[in-house]
Amino acid sequence: MKKLLIPLFSVAALAAVQTATAADAEQLLSTKACLACHSVENKLVGPSYKEVAAKRGDDVATVKASIMNGSAGVYGPIPMPPNAVTDEEAEVLAVWVLSQK
Repeated sequence: MKKLLIPLFSVAALAAVQTATAADAEQLLSTKACLACHSVENKLVGPSYKEVAAKRGDDVATVKASIMNGSAGVYGPIPMPPNAVTDEEAEVLAVWVLSQK
């Protein structure tokens, strides 16, 4: 019985963490400047989150670095400036962006 319950609890805990991360990311998106240039479905000033997810796959480190440090020339001529986010906030946002496949 214990062998069955341990994986079950592990899956439940993982689902809870992913839900919290999505809620955290959506709250961050509403308080940061992200939505001024990006949307989930359509290109605005910058690429859509779906386009970033399609191009970057599971590369959280690169997306996180772009959020924190800015980037230029990856999705067109308009550069993305660095954002005022903590390391943890950038991680949450990067994971969320890449989940928009």
